[in-house]
Amino acid sequence: MPEDKNRATAAAILPLVGGPDNITSIAHCMTRLRIGLRDRSRVDDDALKALPAVLGVVEDDTYQIVLGPGAVARVTPEFEALVAQARQAAPAASATPPAVAPPAAGGAVTAEELADRGAALKQAQKARNSTPVKLALRRIANIFVPLIPALIGCGIIAGLNGLLVNTGWLPGAVPALAAIASGFMSLIAVFVGHNTAKEFGGTPVLGGAVAAIIVFPGVAKIDAFGHQLSPGQGGVLGALAAALLAVQVEKWCRTWVPEALDNLVTPTLTVLVAGLVALFGLMFVAGEVSAAIGAFATWLLHTGGSFAGLVLGGLFLPLVMLGLHQALIPIHTTLIEQTGYTVLLPILAMAGAGQVGAAVAVYCRLPHNRSLRTTIKSALPAGFLGVGEPLIYGVSLPLGRPFVTACVGGAAGGAFIGLFNQLGVAFGSTAIGPSGWALFPLLDGRSGMGLTIAIYAGGLAVGYLVGFLATYFFGFTRQMLTDLNADPGAIPATAPPATQPAMA
Repeated sequence: MPEDKNRATAAAILPLVGGPDNITSIAHCMTRLRIGLRDRSRVDDDALKALPAVLGVVEDDTYQIVLGPGAVARVTPEFEALVAQARQAAPAASATPPAVAPPAAGGAVTAEELADRGAALKQAQKARNSTPVKLALRRIANIFVPLIPALIGCGIIAGLNGLLVNTGWLPGAVPALAAIASGFMSLIAVFVGHNTAKEFGGTPVLGGAVAAIIVFPGVAKIDAFGHQLSPGQGGVLGALAAALLAVQVEKWCRTWVPEALDNLVTPTLTVLVAGLVALFGLMFVAGEVSAAIGAFATWLLHTGGSFAGLVLGGLFLPLVMLGLHQALIPIHTTLIEQTGYTVLLPILAMAGAGQVGAAVAVYCRLPHNRSLRTTIKSALPAGFLGVGEPLIYGVSLPLGRPFVTACVGGAAGGAFIGLFNQLGVAFGSTAIGPSGWALFPLLDGRSGMGLTIAIYAGGLAVGYLVGFLATYFFGFTRQMLTDLNADPGAIPATAPPATQPAMA
């Protein structure tokens, strides 16, 4: 049964992360089980990577086990249940740190050694990413990531409804599907306000209450300094700003309001002050910013076309490495609010296509490195579905040059889609999160689904092809091929130190 499989996966993971007493928090996003750890040294990375269900591991502010879309949402509850049961049965038990096998003394460079390099590079990048700006971007991402499942579900239903409208099939179902698809988006500001307050240390329901003012139909009767307000004006950006203000007001009240009056005065002042500022300032300002974001995205692709797509597609993988891609999440959400889809995501998804093409080229260029080829074969299906971490941190990034050529493939795919935007065929994704082939059900545009799907598929094909060719011909030096293209059990390794990528 699927439940048994998911529970077995959770049971296999638990001892390898140090047992239940080594876990401080459990959460998941679209593809990763995110675990807070007390003692990082108690984690057996090699054994985790060897589990069939595990696509890779990533270290950031939490320890992240890549399980893939769908699987992670099923394994996480089982993992939480196992941890809770173990703590109830033996609250004082302590797990014995698992023994980690030392790296082999001889042999060619293996997939495990490359994964170690990837982990070391990730850890070094994490240290560089711990700046105030990047930490703030990470917290903003934490506000929007929990909303992604609803965005995906409603986006797919909206696409299905659009198909029914265009074909004339089942006309009686169209109003119901429209209500289901649009209900969440009409109230997304409330969810953003709730999550914002939760993330920044306020009372979540107060953040949601303040954000609800923005979408209340009655704001249309309010004239704020000569500007007539409209429901939803400012969108998620206004909700984010209003909830942040509510958190500050609430914290101030908790400091100065007597405890006997706290339950009455603090929530009242929080909603009143933040609500008034939202109505007579934040909604207008955030509305202007949102409109500017939409206008700029449209202008960029209409004017820049293929060049804009080339830059966006080529730089997305480095943005992910720097942690700056999180700044795009509110922008995507704002574009979806305004037009029903984000035109940026299909272009950025081309980075994953370049990554897949590069991985296939590595596979072809290293016919004798069975270890690395096995890693690539196991990670490619996830790569085609837009889960790129196993290929990035297990293959291209630790090798160095293939990471650069993967970016070249992403740039080519982005240029292809950008060109069609310039020619007037604009389209985008109705939700954020999925990429690769998983993005097909979420595509939407004004030129018909057939043409939209064909262009996106063409962009993927260009990304795959260019990523493959760039890596095959320029992704390796002769010394890299000598070091890597051998049976790990037969030829001594001459690879560079594990903390440095093999860049030439």
